[in-house]
Amino acid sequence: MKDDAVNPLWRRDGRSALPALMEREWDLLVIGGGITGAGILLEAARRGLHALLVEQRDFAWGTSSRSSKLVHGGLRYLKGGHLHLTRESVRERESLLRDAPGLVEPQGFAFAHYDGQRGRRSFLAGLAVYDLLAGRRERHWLGRDEFLARAPNVAPDMANTGLAGGIVYQDAKTDDARLVLRVLGEAMTHGAAALNYVGARTLLRVDGRVAGALVCDGIAGTTHEVRARVTVDATGAWSGALHGKGPRLRPLRGSHLVLPGWRLPLAQAVSLMHPRDGRPVFAYPWEGTTLVGTTDLDHEQPMAREARITRAELDYLLAALQAQFPGLGIVEADVLSTFAGVRPVIAGGHAEASREGREHSVWSEDGLVAVAGGKLTTFRAIALDALKQVRAQLPEWRDALRPCRVFAAAPASTHGRLPAGLVRRLQGRHGAAAEALLLAAGEDEFALIPGTETPWAELRWAARAEAVQRLDDLLLRRTRLGLQLREGGTALMPRIRAICQPELGWDDARWEREARDYAALWHSHYGLPQEGAR
Repeated sequence: MKDDAVNPLWRRDGRSALPALMEREWDLLVIGGGITGAGILLEAARRGLHALLVEQRDFAWGTSSRSSKLVHGGLRYLKGGHLHLTRESVRERESLLRDAPGLVEPQGFAFAHYDGQRGRRSFLAGLAVYDLLAGRRERHWLGRDEFLARAPNVAPDMANTGLAGGIVYQDAKTDDARLVLRVLGEAMTHGAAALNYVGARTLLRVDGRVAGALVCDGIAGTTHEVRARVTVDATGAWSGALHGKGPRLRPLRGSHLVLPGWRLPLAQAVSLMHPRDGRPVFAYPWEGTTLVGTTDLDHEQPMAREARITRAELDYLLAALQAQFPGLGIVEADVLSTFAGVRPVIAGGHAEASREGREHSVWSEDGLVAVAGGKLTTFRAIALDALKQVRAQLPEWRDALRPCRVFAAAPASTHGRLPAGLVRRLQGRHGAAAEALLLAAGEDEFALIPGTETPWAELRWAARAEAVQRLDDLLLRRTRLGLQLREGGTALMPRIRAICQPELGWDDARWEREARDYAALWHSHYGLPQEGAR
């Protein structure tokens, strides 16, 4: 694939096409550039609909870049009797493992079990169902010595009880923001358009029927009326803001810590029950680091304000690590970064936030379809459910909406001298664009950025061809260097600038302004919280 074959809309001059796009009448206007909106865009475009997606911030800016980054089968939902959700989640996890190698990868989990601790039998029974749904059978119980060989740093004793052994099972992990970008990129190969920093202000109505939206280009400051036969609200935790309808949401915040991989070395993900309240907390290897999470709290701050971890949440997660890995002496200074996301959970009336379900809901009125709830793993199933409601409003469109491959297979690489793991990674994250990325890279840009699994070449490609409008788009979502490197990667900024500034076409004043804004954002929302931060 040649470099000039990449979708021009995401190049640095791509927004020049925006006014013409706004003048078209679309079959489908999708509002919201997270995983739900991206999934709907892809499934609509591959089935022949002319579809446009707009996102008021950056793609994956909200929950879809701040999740726990797990593609999991919903083991915990079995406890609540949600067999359908677990079955659906397992099916979608297996599809992503098959269709997105290099982006969605298997992840083993290990759960320590101590003498006298309850729940072993029910946990193993749940795993038997889990295996049945996935069509496989595995051994899940390990004795003490074998378990410690898998997870050597876990506490051999806890609360004056000895380690009896442990439970192991398989799920999967991903880079959530890159998953969104891959879905959007795939949609554009089918003729869709996706624009970041274009926000929907109000819905347009003709004779009471929704007929599109008034949108504002946040870069140029211009407004446009976008006409569409059906409009989809896929704004996640912000669902309902445009129309005031739909199920009541209960925004729940999940906060995480990122540590250097060498400071908390793990081959398996380790799940544990928090010594304070018995909630599950996990730590697992991710992109050269170790990710720790999550909290599950009512988010009581205004939704217009970017979520961030609180001091209490930081202390809570550190307490879990110190209890499970006492020999490592992990302290606050070991934390590379933090992040917090708000989950779009449908309120079910439970007193405890963790007891709320993760099902999704789709409803419609004339010209409008809205999605609420849901989870990362099941984005394709959610998209197909939403499109069933769209189909009811487009009489001539009769697609059967059967699931198909999530992604087309990436073309074989011609760069045979590169490590197979690197090629697999790039094909998983970039799909058909992977070959153009490889051709664009400088000879020394296939080396990994220290402390990460990211090659320098991904920075160049993101700056050139992935709709980067702000420096935080580049460092927090196109790549994850802002999470993986201390101080958000400022020590590497000279080389980042040398690679990316020419590709972005920014002058020195623009780069320096972006660097200042990024540093301020990182310290306020991705660094350690200040005392008393809420």
